Amino acid sequence: MKTFFKANPILTILVGFLLLGIPGQGLQAQEIRVERVQFPPGASTAAIEGAISGRETVDYLLNVRKGQYMNVSLASSNGGVYFNIMEPDAQYEAIHIGSTAGNQFEGVTAKSGDYRVRVYRMKGSGSSAANYMLEMIVSGSGQQSTSGDTVVSGTDYNATGMVPCSMGNGQPTGNCKYGVIRQGNGSGMVTITKSDGRTRTIYFENGKATGYDESQADRASFRASKEYDLYIVHIGDERYEIPDAVINGG
Repeated sequence: MKTFFKANPILTILVGFLLLGIPGQGLQAQEIRVERVQFPPGASTAAIEGAISGRETVDYLLNVRKGQYMNVSLASSNGGVYFNIMEPDAQYEAIHIGSTAGNQFEGVTAKSGDYRVRVYRMKGSGSSAANYMLEMIVSGSGQQSTSGDTVVSGTDYNATGMVPCSMGNGQPTGNCKYGVIRQGNGSGMVTITKSDGRTRTIYFENGKATGYDESQADRASFRASKEYDLYIVHIGDERYEIPDAVINGG
């Protein structure tokens, strides 16, 4: 899982132009359409269907609190359509560049404010309209760590390790890698890497497992219980056994 805690090298405006495939003067001359993203009441996900033609660019403004989990993905009928993400007050210094990193991003926000998700198409990818689906997920309370934990070297996690897991009915239980970001008082996020390389992020608040990184394409049922010092979490047919010490330390 990518996070924002460690600052990436600052990309200059010129580099931003080159990565977008748009000359500097051309970008200044063209109009960028800006749209505000609002989640439906009680929802943590927004899915937007759109289309861009030629060198059109669309900025989606998404208001996020520091410390929240954010997941952005894009699917398009045109392989030359990508998105970049800029932090609040940044115009061209991107923390995610789709043309090099791909059209999937997830991480924990380092700042509060309007994040700019910029959808664009690379030069030479055609001039006819390209349809796309942009999905944005924001969850978590945005609380900051009060645990005083150190961070595992080379990661943004307070701890890493293995937990028992099962990916479906009838499959033997194995072990999956995890990383945890603790926020104190039994709250935090545990990100588990499944055998196929995909990840699950499970959210904890005040000592209870409360949900996961649900998306439009993956709305599996969620249930969780605690047996002594072990959280038993079911997401559809998946099962995870997370010791209390993972989220609380010790």
